[in-house]
Amino acid sequence: MLASLIKKLGVKFSLNDPRWGKGAQDNKENEQQPEQRPNGGKKPIDGPPDLDQLWRDFNQSLNKLFGKQGGGRGGDGGSGGGLPDARGAGIGASVIAAVVLFLWLVSGFFIVQEGQTAVVMSFGKYSHSAAPGFNWRWPYPIQSHEVVNLSQVRTVEVGYRNNVRNKMPRESLMLTDDENIIDIQFAVQYRLKNASEWIFNNRDQEETVKQVAETAIREIVGKSKMDFVLYEGREKVAYDTSALMQQTLDKYRIGVLVTNVTMQGVQPPEQVQASFDDAVKAGQDRERQKNEGQAYANDVVPKARGAASRLMQESEGYRSSVIANAQGETNRFSRILVEYQKAPAIMRDRMYIEAMQQIFASTTKVMVDAKNNNSMIYLPLDKLIAQTAAESAAAFTAPVQTAPVEANSEVSRPFDRNRDARSSRDRETR
Repeated sequence: MLASLIKKLGVKFSLNDPRWGKGAQDNKENEQQPEQRPNGGKKPIDGPPDLDQLWRDFNQSLNKLFGKQGGGRGGDGGSGGGLPDARGAGIGASVIAAVVLFLWLVSGFFIVQEGQTAVVMSFGKYSHSAAPGFNWRWPYPIQSHEVVNLSQVRTVEVGYRNNVRNKMPRESLMLTDDENIIDIQFAVQYRLKNASEWIFNNRDQEETVKQVAETAIREIVGKSKMDFVLYEGREKVAYDTSALMQQTLDKYRIGVLVTNVTMQGVQPPEQVQASFDDAVKAGQDRERQKNEGQAYANDVVPKARGAASRLMQESEGYRSSVIANAQGETNRFSRILVEYQKAPAIMRDRMYIEAMQQIFASTTKVMVDAKNNNSMIYLPLDKLIAQTAAESAAAFTAPVQTAPVEANSEVSRPFDRNRDARSSRDRETR
């Protein structure tokens, strides 16, 4: 600071200057002729600077600057030189103090980048927060400031360090609700939302966030089953941990906003990993067999239901058919009864004829017992029907042939005669 002041006042000194500290004596030697210089006209030998002469030259420069004359004659320090030197020294001290005060005030300016904020403290106590841009505060030791980056995403790791393989068992091992031990590694990402709370309410900020994260996940895992944490509940555990962390941090007024909780690894302890894998395989086999059984059931049950529905429909149709036939027979019998009451003999003959017609239509051989000679007549109805069918087919090709028709008439005539005889016998017995 003193060197810059001297430079502004026009006094030029250099440590490499051979005339450093010589002052007026060097000026007088320069005014002498070269032959009058000591050492045969050569320049004086370099030596240490003369501080007294340096101070006198500085005072003379200050006096010239403020319109004063230098004290003494030729700098000899005569009787009139004491007072001007004292006054010049006072003025120089004032200038130096003013410059120092100016520089001290200037040191209070500072710049805050975008996305950051500055916490200004007065004698170590929070004063205010400075926005991004060019700011000023009272210089040290009255006020000081600390710049905090609010846009930076910070990360804290729990259960591991830098790599998932580099585990920290003291942090990662946790107890579940079903009294099983589980190994969890996760990372928490967060930002700062209040710079003053982050600085003043925390002694060790990173360690505080890590302890809050560890406490929150231990509480969540302690209320959950092991299978839930290992498989389907990972996302829910991470979400619940984030919510519980934010609630705890807000209660402590730490000024932290949790943005994300990421599960890096969730598994059983390494000591029981093989047994756990066997249990998992057994569970998978059980699920596979259950799925196969369910698939078989899905194949068989619909078929059984379809068969049962078909049988029910068939039975319902049969029931409806029987009921309808019974109702029809009842109606027919009622009508026949009315007609029978009008002419009983005729109705009996008619009913007999219809019954015999129905019987003979469903049989191929008929045995007839004759009462006179106790012999039986065999009627080959099947052959007669086949012959009738062949004759009908031949009738389409040769309709002129009439002989088979006569034979049929001759064969059928005894049948009609016997039927008439039986009808007459029935009438006689009645």
